[in-house]
Amino acid sequence: METKALVLDIDGTLTNSKKEITPATKEAILETMKKGQKVVLASGRPTPGMRRYEKELELATYGGYLLSFNGARIVECKSGEVIYQRLLPLTLLPGLYHFAKENGCGLITYLGNDVISAFEPDEYVKIEARINGLPIRVEEKFLEFVDFDINKCLMTAPPEVAPELEKKLQEKYGDVASIYRSEPFFIEIMPQNVDKAASLDKMLTTIGVKRENTVCCGDGFNDISMIRYAGVGVAMGNAQAPVKEVADYITATNDEDGLVQVIEKFM
Repeated sequence: METKALVLDIDGTLTNSKKEITPATKEAILETMKKGQKVVLASGRPTPGMRRYEKELELATYGGYLLSFNGARIVECKSGEVIYQRLLPLTLLPGLYHFAKENGCGLITYLGNDVISAFEPDEYVKIEARINGLPIRVEEKFLEFVDFDINKCLMTAPPEVAPELEKKLQEKYGDVASIYRSEPFFIEIMPQNVDKAASLDKMLTTIGVKRENTVCCGDGFNDISMIRYAGVGVAMGNAQAPVKEVADYITATNDEDGLVQVIEKFM
């Protein structure tokens, strides 16, 4: 039997509304790995924000992978080795900083286990920090402070204005960066041509799994690329409407153990 890869978004897919993996979902994933199948967690989260679920699913034991920052970094759990990485050009930061300031947006990046915020954190920056279990560090001299390699920036804005700001950012920086929303209030600014599908393609080549043997599951805008790419693209029952439109299969919601259904049907 050929090896398959189960690729899972975290928030709204792997976890329920309480940000927990249910016992039934955990058991189904562990059984899949015990049969020799690969499991990849693919998230917009920074790598430290994924560690809790990596440990819970014993990915280091079973040879799993973390695809973090929407694909800008891939880590092999067993060795801890970064097997692929793309960086955001620091020359973009001044423009992003002034855009965020003019439009009243939050702007953050990441350093180690810290969320680095350019301004006093708004409610959405606080959500990002809380989801990942990371502290916020406000750096008033943000442009001077960020002189290290970064995989992404995150801009935050209320859901009613974020789509327009996303469009403006794409018009301004779309030729040098990948810009898209992961949540209604999160605008991801990534290295050019980086998304979950592009990074997954590179990873599958490395581990010798065929594209047609991948099952990708997600619920958010940033999952669309990998759902389109997959051998089987799955939208959760709680997914955004555009995600459901591109999926091959729509499962139950994240609060109804939708992944168990997927694993039983396709893995």
